[in-house]
Amino acid sequence: MKKARIGIVGCGAISGIYLKNLTTMFQNTEVIGVCDLIRERAEKAAEEYNIPHIYDDMHALFADDNVDIVLNLTRPYEHFDVNMAAIAAGKHVYVEKPLGATLNEGMKTIKAAAEKGVMIAGAPDTFLGAGIQTCRKLIDDGFIGKPLSATAFMMNHGHETWHPDPEFYYKFGGGPMMDMGPYYITALVNLLGPVSLVSGITKKGYDTRTITSEPHHGTVVTVDVPTHLAGIMEFASGAVGTIIQSFDVRAHNMPIIEIYGTEGVLSVPDPNTFGGPVKLFRRENGNFLEMPLMFDYPENSRGLGVSDMANALMNNKKARAGSELTMHVLEVITSFEKSYETRKHIEITHQCTRPEPMQRC
Repeated sequence: MKKARIGIVGCGAISGIYLKNLTTMFQNTEVIGVCDLIRERAEKAAEEYNIPHIYDDMHALFADDNVDIVLNLTRPYEHFDVNMAAIAAGKHVYVEKPLGATLNEGMKTIKAAAEKGVMIAGAPDTFLGAGIQTCRKLIDDGFIGKPLSATAFMMNHGHETWHPDPEFYYKFGGGPMMDMGPYYITALVNLLGPVSLVSGITKKGYDTRTITSEPHHGTVVTVDVPTHLAGIMEFASGAVGTIIQSFDVRAHNMPIIEIYGTEGVLSVPDPNTFGGPVKLFRRENGNFLEMPLMFDYPENSRGLGVSDMANALMNNKKARAGSELTMHVLEVITSFEKSYETRKHIEITHQCTRPEPMQRC
C-alpha cells in the first residue's frame, strides 16, 4: 500500500500517541522525520519510534521533498506561523486544534492553502471514532426522531495540577473554549450539522493560577483569557444547543453531550475520546440502554484524521476533518466571546456540510 510520508513539527506531550499510531495503527502513513525547538525531544521521539530523520528546524523539514504532509503539533498560538510556512513551501498540513488562535488566522490559513493548491485539515479527529460515529448512525437512522436540541458540558478546574507545562492554557490562544471547544463543537456539527447563530457570555474566574504540577510547581501564572464560557447555538437544521466550557468548576454532575429528539434522547460519549459508552433513551423503553458500538476505532486513535487525509490525497477526495469543517468550528468557538463583547448574536459565515460518515466495521 502506498503511504503518505509525514514530517512532525513539535514533539511535546501530545506527540507520543500520534507517533505510536502513525507508525503502528494505520497502514497508509509513515513518519519520516521530526523536529522540535528542544532537540532532545526530537531525538527521544526518533529513537523510540525508529524515525529516520531529525531536522534542525521546521524549515529544513519543509524543504524535504520526501515529506508529503506536515503534522503541526505545536502550541495553539504557534499554529498559524507553522501552518503558513509549511503552506508556503507547498506542503499539505494537518494541524492540532484549533486551526488558528483567532478567526483571522484561520481565514488567512485557508486562503493561503487554496492559493497554493494544498490541503489543510486538522484535529480533532475523535468524531471519526466508534463512539460518535455510532451516535451519528443512530441519529441518521431516526432512533431519536427529529433532533430538537442538545447540551454540552466540559467543566473542570484547569490543567495546573497535572500538565507539565500548563501556562499556555491561560494565555493567548488558550482557555477552555479554544482548548476543548473544538472537540465538542466538531462532535455536534457531525451529529446535527453546521451552526448558523451563536450567542455567549464569557468570564474569568481567577486572575492568577498557581501551578502545582512538576516541573513548574509553585509558579504563579497570570490569566489572560476567559476561563468560563456559556453559549447558545442555533443549528441550520433548527436545533438549539447549549454549551458550557469552564476551567472554573471544582466538580459537577452534568452530562457530557446529550441530543434530545422528538422520539428519544442520545447520551454521547466524551468527544475527547474515540469510544463509548453510547446510551439511547426511547419512550417505549422508559430508561437509557447502552448501545453496541458499530464502527472501528474505539481506542485512542489520534492520527485517524491524518490517515483519512492521506486517503483523501491519494484518492482525490475530501478529508473529513478538512479546512471547511475546521474553519467552521474555529468561527463558532471564537464567536462566543465576540458575542459577549458586542452584546449581539453572531451569524456564522463560514459554513460547512456534515462530514461523510465512516464505513461500518
